[in-house]
Amino acid sequence: MTENSDSPSTINLIDESQVKPITLVSVVNFFWRWRKVFLISCAVAAVIATVVTHPSITKPKYRAQHIFYPTKNNSISNALLTELNQRQQDPLEFGEEIEAEKALQIIQSGTLLGRLVRNFDLMKHYGIDPKKEKYPKYALDNKIKDNFNFERTRYLSIKIEVLDEDPAMAAKLANGIADLYDSIKTEVQNQIATPALDIVRRALEEKQRKIQNIKNELRELGTKGITNYEEQSRALAEEIYKAQSSGRTGQLQQLLDERKSLVANGGDFIALNELIKLEEEKESNLITQFEKRQVDVGERLSHKFTVESATVPEIKFWPKRSFVLLLSVLSTFLATAVVLITVELFSKK
Repeated sequence: MTENSDSPSTINLIDESQVKPITLVSVVNFFWRWRKVFLISCAVAAVIATVVTHPSITKPKYRAQHIFYPTKNNSISNALLTELNQRQQDPLEFGEEIEAEKALQIIQSGTLLGRLVRNFDLMKHYGIDPKKEKYPKYALDNKIKDNFNFERTRYLSIKIEVLDEDPAMAAKLANGIADLYDSIKTEVQNQIATPALDIVRRALEEKQRKIQNIKNELRELGTKGITNYEEQSRALAEEIYKAQSSGRTGQLQQLLDERKSLVANGGDFIALNELIKLEEEKESNLITQFEKRQVDVGERLSHKFTVESATVPEIKFWPKRSFVLLLSVLSTFLATAVVLITVELFSKK
């Protein structure tokens, strides 16, 4: 059986004899043939980019940035009121990776952004009308995502970047975020510091009541003539010995009665004396803790080391007209080349 010469396997859709290798000359010829089309398309793209990036159409945005290092210290009292050789951390030491991550968590929190919206009236600033806008919060979130950027640098500092059409407003927002971070972190710590102060205060008051009760018991023993068991016991022993030596039986009996009373209550006196020493030592520790907790609640210490505060920018950040112009012309040139190559290929087929 003979093979059919017209079978699909023998049909060449493209004549290989007509396929020519691409050379520099062919490329130059291609661009020369279509030079007018390239010039017109690129010129149109340049005009459109120039018009679109004009300030009257595209409002320029200015960038302000604030950079700070979070602190490593979380307790003012431990940082300042503890002996140097007992301090776990230096209050002047920059925070490490974990502190930077915590700082980012606070900055990106809804609490901070909500206060920022209220403090600077961002709804009005961005022209969002809650009555006319169907989803005002969603529109505001998109504005914040477009104009705010928070990131941790490779040096473990926190960089806050704000874009805004008003350069002064951009600087205020960047610095305002840093200030809010400081105050919110203090509030978060006070959520623990304030109850801790109340706990220590109650423990101290209870300890002081206990010590007062012990003092009252010692005072009652004092009314019974027991003021210093060791000294009194020694003095009575000497007097008893002298009375026995001199044969003073009447005085001896009186001294023996006193010693009997002293022995009967002496154990309580010794126990109460030892107990009050222990309780006063605990009271001293509680007073120290109470003073520290008072400092933690009542005093303020910044949680950041500011490296660069945001200043009012003088040069717009976006749009960069030269960059947009160059990008538009280049992309139009490439798109035109692709279209013309496609046209030539199909026309040859």
